[in-house]
Amino acid sequence: MAHGSKNGPVLDLENYLPFFITGLSNSLATGASRTYREHFGIGVAEWRLMTMLAQGDGLTLQIVADATGVDKSAISRAENVLFQAGYTRSEPDETDPRRKLIWLTPAGRALHDRVLKVALAREALLMKGVNAEERRLLLQLLRRLMTNVPAVNAYEPEAPAPHKRP
Repeated sequence: MAHGSKNGPVLDLENYLPFFITGLSNSLATGASRTYREHFGIGVAEWRLMTMLAQGDGLTLQIVADATGVDKSAISRAENVLFQAGYTRSEPDETDPRRKLIWLTPAGRALHDRVLKVALAREALLMKGVNAEERRLLLQLLRRLMTNVPAVNAYEPEAPAPHKRP
């Protein structure tokens, strides 16, 4: 949504959904990163990877990148941090030796389980005052928005007229 100002049209930032969602996401990620680093020695990128590996061990970096929407190189850096700390192990993929499959080690699973408790406590604080029906509806709407993201990212505006210099 846009509205006018003395300088022309501007976004109504309190109602422009991408701005609001990005701000919410950034604020949550900043707080989570601080908490996870301080208490567990990992950041949000490492936590995201751990959550994926806990869902299904033996995943490739590309599968994790696709599922999380995070660049594969960032996932690779996170995996290296976890590997160096002894939280993951990897083996070449038998079907494609160029890829490696990644698993949580027992130490990685134990760390995951400790961080999970904190992540769920943070979620409970975030959702305070939101009832079960509102939560269900919120998730339904967010999932619908996620299905629209590929079209949004593929959108190409019409080429603007060439800018003339004064």
